[in-house]
Amino acid sequence: MHRIGLYPGTFDPPTAGHIDIFARAMKLVDTLVIGVAINEAKKPLFTLEERVAMVESECEKLKGPGLAEIKVMPMHGLLMHFAEKCNANIIVRGLRAVQDFEYEFQMTAMNEQLNPNIETVFLMADVRHQAVASRLVKEIASLGGDITPFVTPAVKTALLEKYAK
Repeated sequence: MHRIGLYPGTFDPPTAGHIDIFARAMKLVDTLVIGVAINEAKKPLFTLEERVAMVESECEKLKGPGLAEIKVMPMHGLLMHFAEKCNANIIVRGLRAVQDFEYEFQMTAMNEQLNPNIETVFLMADVRHQAVASRLVKEIASLGGDITPFVTPAVKTALLEKYAK
């Protein structure tokens, strides 16, 4: 069976924590689809196209023998509909803290009702990244703080350019 994993998120911007989950998920599946979500309710700083390009760029560095093929795709609508469109049989979710678990537990229960054939796998964030959230990285950057430990140099440059305008 070809294992297709789907890791959905807004990735506004992609952080070191996201990249850690990308790399770890690549060891579990044959193909990893990273669904970059259109979520206007979150009022993203970066456009969908910018976020897709950043994720694609970061994933280029992760490719290697024995690892999953990566596909980065814009995602909209219901997660389970997108998962079915991608033929995903696994949803990959990253967890940082107890608050994440409560939300993800509810989402998993609902998703299972929508399609019981798609499993959800939770990966705990590396301890170095457990406090990292895109929202906090953006706030630190907007206030002139150092975001170097939380994002790659390319993402840092993109963030600083956004806040320089």
